[in-house]
Amino acid sequence: MRNTEIIMKKGIECLLNNLGVIDTEIFISNILKERFDYTEWQKEYFKDVRLDDFLEKAAQYDKEHPFIKKT
Repeated sequence: MRNTEIIMKKGIECLLNNLGVIDTEIFISNILKERFDYTEWQKEYFKDVRLDDFLEKAAQYDKEHPFIKKT
């Protein structure tokens, strides 16, 4: 089972590392003020993506970022 506090900490770290402080704040404030449905967003975002293309990109990502279990 995953600990919510750990997941939230990692998520914030990821945002800060990739967006910086200001853009992280903007991202969070937009998420909080908008009714954001991640599932609906995914449907819209991927609606024109062919399955073969998606699988190819996923396989390429897996090669470039191999999973290493952290203990």
